Amino acid sequence: MAIWANLSHYLASKFKKANLYYVAATIVLCCTFYVIGLWPQTTDINTHQLSSTAITTTIPCNSNNNPSIKNTKTKNPDSISIDFTARHTADSLTPLSPSARVTHFPSCNPKLSEYTPCEDSKRSLKFDRNMLIYRERHCPAKNELLKCRIPAPFGYKSPFRWPESRDSVWYANVPHKHLTVEKAGQNWVRFKGDRFTFPGGGTMFPRGAKAYIDDIGKLINLKDGSIRTAIDTGCGVASWGAYLLSRDILPISFAPKDTHEAQVQFALERGVPALIGILATNRLPYPARAFDMAHCSRCLIPWGKYDGLYLTEVDRILRPGGYWILSGPPINWQDHWRGWNRTADDLKAEQDLIESVARSLCWKKVNQKGDLAIWQKPTNHVHCKINRKVFKKPPFCQEQDPDKAWYTKIDACLSPLPEVSSIKDIAGGPLVNWPERLTAVPPRIASSSIEGVTAEGFSKDTELWKKRVAHYKSLDSQLAELGRYRNILDMNAWLGGFAAALVDDPVWVMNVVPAEADVNTLGVIYERGLIGTYQSWCEAMSTYPRTYDFIHADSVFTLYQDRCEMEDILLEMDRVLRPQGSVIFRDDVDVLVNVKSIVDGLQWDSRMVDHEGGPHVREKLLIATKLYWTAPAPDQDKAMRLL
Repeated sequence: MAIWANLSHYLASKFKKANLYYVAATIVLCCTFYVIGLWPQTTDINTHQLSSTAITTTIPCNSNNNPSIKNTKTKNPDSISIDFTARHTADSLTPLSPSARVTHFPSCNPKLSEYTPCEDSKRSLKFDRNMLIYRERHCPAKNELLKCRIPAPFGYKSPFRWPESRDSVWYANVPHKHLTVEKAGQNWVRFKGDRFTFPGGGTMFPRGAKAYIDDIGKLINLKDGSIRTAIDTGCGVASWGAYLLSRDILPISFAPKDTHEAQVQFALERGVPALIGILATNRLPYPARAFDMAHCSRCLIPWGKYDGLYLTEVDRILRPGGYWILSGPPINWQDHWRGWNRTADDLKAEQDLIESVARSLCWKKVNQKGDLAIWQKPTNHVHCKINRKVFKKPPFCQEQDPDKAWYTKIDACLSPLPEVSSIKDIAGGPLVNWPERLTAVPPRIASSSIEGVTAEGFSKDTELWKKRVAHYKSLDSQLAELGRYRNILDMNAWLGGFAAALVDDPVWVMNVVPAEADVNTLGVIYERGLIGTYQSWCEAMSTYPRTYDFIHADSVFTLYQDRCEMEDILLEMDRVLRPQGSVIFRDDVDVLVNVKSIVDGLQWDSRMVDHEGGPHVREKLLIATKLYWTAPAPDQDKAMRLL
């Protein structure tokens, strides 16, 4: 037992000594590595102190401009003081431009509920009445721009949903009964209870627009998709356009703001594409070769005057092989001259003059039956160039861009069609029929006429917008709800991809190509079977307040940076947007921060969300909804003014 006890004591002492050796070795190694770690910092301890001075030199800030770092160049480390107060606020990270610091825009006077800045009746009186110049666009100067929100009239209601809206409009939304009296015998519009109804009648189609279009369809083919885009000049309440929509023909209707009060406003409330406009001295705001069909039903345009100037403008916007349809004076004057309160000789002379102008444009008269006459534009100008030896006027335009149409004067010359290699070719290239036309490569792109756009790029853009619109619908339930929106505006449409992605929804889209855009793509949009217009967003649009249910603004504010004020563009958007309508802005995040500040001042609900590509993309989306509000009740407004 004694031996065993001695052995245990011996082994225990041995292990203790070994543990002491291990501990000592560990300490030595730690000290060694610590010294090695300090070695680069202490090579010149006399001149390079290990202090806060050395540490602050690694901070990636400009110490000269940073007030939180003081006396960093002193040799005495004890004199260094560091201020840890927070210096980065939201304002310094995303500085707001001066234009974005407006906090509130007041309501305009209720009398301005139908204000159209560029077609103001008082301003128009300052201009020449010759050729109706005074009815053209005349916009306010910068110091005349309103800085207030246009109110909806008291009692305003959301319009009826399409297709019910085609036939019914709330009286409170367009409180004008003038046409119900003036056109009572022509079935334009009727008033009963709280609404207007539209029987579909017109001056030259007392049996209704449907029967009238059926008559046209007996003379030219309206069913095979070859006619997709149409323009109605002097449209009245746009019943012709309203009934074309059911035939998959997309019209634009226009009329001036004149004594026929609110006719374009009625058209828009009905859910029919329309703009305020007039044929006077400026070109219509559409590209060359845009429409398959143009129409005038007693539109009071003097087609034969001024050497046929207005028919040459129709020729410019008609597609090769397109049709011009005329009804009303002087067509069928033999049966109507007494009712028109004109002499037979006067009406015959007018028709002879129109026929002569049409021949000088190389048009062919297709048919005249009853009250309808139809002419067709040639598919190319091969023969037309030959017959200039007979028809000296109008000459072909020289060195002129036929697509240029923003404040561009109408020239008394014939816009030449693109050259062809054969008399059987269609100038500019053939178009496939609708609906294949929507996704087929447009001739302007196929012929490389649009700078920077290829057939492959066009197809990719079409697919991209399908994905983007699907993303929009996931963010805006109202856009996803079929029938909630009808009238849509795309402020910077590019190739029309946004509108194309909505083609199966019960909506129409006014595609705007800004006048300031680097590339003019509006001709491409029309070649897809869509519609649109030119517009500078530094000015007001030729439309009434509360025209659109939804607005899409893609890179609009980047385009107009340093061109005009952001708040003026947003006030115009507020004017043309309906109460409870929505807007989707797509732009750089810094731009949208400024936009949101102004939108908040307009009292819209808004939220910013990430790009569909994820949070790391600088481009963001701002989704905004205009709140419902109206002018006060007339009695309440009087009481407030008395106070």
